[in-house]
Amino acid sequence: MKAQGIEEDRLELLKGVSGAFRPGVLTALMGISGAGKTTLMDVLAGRKTGGYIDGRITISGYPKKQETFARIAGYCEQTDIHSPHVTVYESLQFSALLRLPPEVNTTNRMMFIEEVMELVELTPLREALVGLPGVNGLSTEQRKRLTIAVELVANPSIIFMDEPTSGLDARAAAIVMRTVRNTVDTGRTVVCTIHQPSIDIFDAFDELLLLKRGGEEIYVGPLGRHSSELIKYFEVIDGVQKIKDGYNPATWMLEVTSTAQEAALGVDFAELYKSSELHRKNKELIEELSKPFPGSKELYFPTQYAQSFFIQSMACLRKQHWSYWKNPPYTAVRLLFTTFIAIMFGTIFWDLGSKRKKRQDLFNAMGSMYAAVLFLGVQNATSVQPVVAIERTVFYRERAAGMYSALPYAFGQVVIELPYLFIQTLIYGVIVYAMIGFDWTVAKFFWYLFFMYFTLLYFTFYGMMAVAVTPNHNIAAIVSSAFYTLWNLFSGFIIPKTRIPVWWRWYYYICPISWTLYGLVASQFGDFQDELEGNETVEHFIRSYFDFRHDFVGYVAIIITGISVLFGFIFAFSIRAFNFQKR
Repeated sequence: MKAQGIEEDRLELLKGVSGAFRPGVLTALMGISGAGKTTLMDVLAGRKTGGYIDGRITISGYPKKQETFARIAGYCEQTDIHSPHVTVYESLQFSALLRLPPEVNTTNRMMFIEEVMELVELTPLREALVGLPGVNGLSTEQRKRLTIAVELVANPSIIFMDEPTSGLDARAAAIVMRTVRNTVDTGRTVVCTIHQPSIDIFDAFDELLLLKRGGEEIYVGPLGRHSSELIKYFEVIDGVQKIKDGYNPATWMLEVTSTAQEAALGVDFAELYKSSELHRKNKELIEELSKPFPGSKELYFPTQYAQSFFIQSMACLRKQHWSYWKNPPYTAVRLLFTTFIAIMFGTIFWDLGSKRKKRQDLFNAMGSMYAAVLFLGVQNATSVQPVVAIERTVFYRERAAGMYSALPYAFGQVVIELPYLFIQTLIYGVIVYAMIGFDWTVAKFFWYLFFMYFTLLYFTFYGMMAVAVTPNHNIAAIVSSAFYTLWNLFSGFIIPKTRIPVWWRWYYYICPISWTLYGLVASQFGDFQDELEGNETVEHFIRSYFDFRHDFVGYVAIIITGISVLFGFIFAFSIRAFNFQKR
């Protein structure tokens, strides 16, 4: 842009936009593509993550504070982002629980949810799964109504909607606009950006804020019956062609105010508006509404979020429980895969655990452990990544809406994995332990399950962590696979610790798989006094060849637990610290 002669260091997207939105009035925010409609809405709603914002926004005459504003405002984004594996009713339940004030009891909350579902015509779909857009679940128009409903159950006074009718056919758009109109008639302030409305949809609006390219206002005011006020304003301008009978006023308005028409007529619509009577009236209205109403108080909430940290955590955990329970392609397939792998390994390494005559027998037993750890661990880490990636986009929307902070969300995502991984460990542990024929003592069986459980745990948390520190799950998969290769190499099976060069041994100590194998081998074989070939005991061989000591197993357990906690903590911290959603 500098090469094309633009002097400014900053690109100005909105130039001195001013206006007022009032309760019970449906305002359309319009303009050609690139006029700054969504930018203006993001700025007003406090959703902008980049750029510089100057100016003043007041709510009922008081300066806007984002923390309190998030509690009284709703934002329906153009992309309908919802958790795919919960029902419509559960989505609304979750939103209402976290956004309505604690004074609202359960009965009233449920009644309110039912009223909102009635208002947006979602009652027949209450048990329908939301699903993924364009793949399964709700249609585009049903998702749009759910987006509106999720905001409405928060009982906001102000609602912003970014292109509520985009991507919908005429019938679906009419249903959504009926929903929007019903919402306005309940006394709320509603502002919609709208792209190319039909005559009927345009008629539903009361006021219009029209921007031209460059972010300047060219009309702010009432539309009038069948857009009569708007038509009157533009038709008095010299050279502007009159509207034909039956022609869409929205299309006509965008045509006559286009950049090409401005050049042809030699006028600047922004300057015409600034010198108009309408602009003077708007300035008076803004002046009047910018002063607090006598006797009114500034909006204040004692806490940033409607609910306590504990309730946020429990709500996020319950939502994850619904999501996991209704997602068999992830949960059930993982358990079936584990069962299959367990039977396969059990038959391949049949009864190897009871053989302790030769060194090779011990290598074979360790090989079964090494193969299982890599197979199941990498499978867990890979399969969890898309699940976390989808939920993270939902998290961005819900956190911006002021539903909860990052830690309750991370708590729900981490804790829900624990029972599923425990079942997975039990299935694998019992089948493999019995078929491979390891020593049947309570302590050895417990250690086997313990190390397998925490190994699956840290692999799963590692997969989640990789998504949290990268922009999307595809990059996370590439980054993760590089680490799996390194972990495999330094696991202590391919090259035992005693043979790793001293300058690389530090990586052996930070490699999670090496500690898993240490724990599994040392707990199973580290105390056996059976003699191998060459009059060497099993215990001595394991200590001299691998440097595994039976009396160190307790410390290994602490290290493995620490690795799992560390990965879980990094996941929680990354979710809180990084925001890859740019607006």
